[in-house]
Amino acid sequence: MNAVNRQWLLASRPVGMINESNFEYREAEVPSPGPGEMLVRNLYLSFDPAQRGWTLDRASYVPPVQIGEPMRAGAIGQVIESNHPDFSTGAIVQGTFGWQDYAVVGSGGPISPMPVPPGVPLTLPLGALGITGLTAYFGLLDLGEPKEGETVVISGAAGATGSVAGQIAKLQGCRVIGIAGGPKKCAWLTEQAGFDAAIDYKSENLDTRLRELCPSGVDVFFDNVGGSTLETVLGLIAQNARIVLCGGISGYNEVEPPPGPRNIMNLVIMRGRMEGFIVLDYANRYSEGITKLAEWVMGGKIVYLEDIQEGFENIPKTLQRLYLGQNFGKQILKITDPPLEIPGS
Repeated sequence: MNAVNRQWLLASRPVGMINESNFEYREAEVPSPGPGEMLVRNLYLSFDPAQRGWTLDRASYVPPVQIGEPMRAGAIGQVIESNHPDFSTGAIVQGTFGWQDYAVVGSGGPISPMPVPPGVPLTLPLGALGITGLTAYFGLLDLGEPKEGETVVISGAAGATGSVAGQIAKLQGCRVIGIAGGPKKCAWLTEQAGFDAAIDYKSENLDTRLRELCPSGVDVFFDNVGGSTLETVLGLIAQNARIVLCGGISGYNEVEPPPGPRNIMNLVIMRGRMEGFIVLDYANRYSEGITKLAEWVMGGKIVYLEDIQEGFENIPKTLQRLYLGQNFGKQILKITDPPLEIPGS
C-alpha cells in the first residue's frame, strides 16, 4: 500500500486550556492486520468533552492516553483489509480508532468495532445514534425519571447530548428549558428542537431568568456544565428534584478545580437527589437505547445538528472548539469520503 499513516500523538499533558501544542504530528507506516484483525481507514472523527480527561495522568473509568500514543477518539471508518470473521473488506464500521488515518482492530478491548447499519447517515452513529444519544437517553430517563408536566432544565442544551436529552424530556410530556450560549443556539432550541424556552447565559442573568421561567422550581436538571450553573440551579430546585450530573465542561480546562456548589444542603432541604453516571455502565442495554433513538430520529421526533470540520491538520483545533463553545451541535471532523478505493479490488 503506497500510503503513510498520519497521526496526532499526545505530546504533553495539558495544563489549563488544551491546545495544539499538546499534540505532535507524525507519519508512520500503515500497519498490517494479523489473524482475527482488520485494517480500518478513518473517515470521520468524533470530538467529545470527555477527551480532555483522557489526556490526564489520573485514574478514571478508562486508562489515560499515554504520552507518544495517538489521541483516543471515536470514529467511523471503512475496512481496507480484513482477517476478521465478522467484517468483510469495504464494510463501514464504528469504534474508538483514534487520531490517525489507519488503525488495526480486532474484537474486544477499547477499540472493539461495530457495524454501521445500512441506510443510516454515516455520521449519525457518532452523535444521536451513538454514545452521545445513549448518554442523553439513559441519563435522562433512568436517573432523571421525568414525569409528565414536570419542568426539566438542560445546561449545554445546544450541544450534542443536551439537545437530545431535552427532546427526550419533551417526548415524556415535560416543560423543557435550555441553557445555551448565544442567540443562534437559543433560537435553534426553541424553533427547531421544540424547547419551551432557552436562556442565553452570555447575555442574560441565569438566576433571574430561571426564577421567571420556573416559578414552581426545577424538577429535573440535566447538567453538562457544572460550576456556577450547577450552583444556580441547585438554589431553585423543587421538592424531590433529581439532578443528573452528566458533565462539567466549565471546569475541564481549569488549572485548579472550581469550588463545589456552596448550597449543596438545598438537596437536604428539598429532599432532592443528585447523581452522576457513565454511559459505559449501560453497555448491556445499548441495543434498547439505539432502537428507541432510531425510532425517534427517523420519525422526525428528535432533530439534531452536526458541526463538521474538515482536514486532518485541523484535528487538535477542532477538539479545542468544544471548550471554547464554538461548536454548534455534534462536533465531527471529516478526513475523507467513502467509498474508498480498496487495494487489490
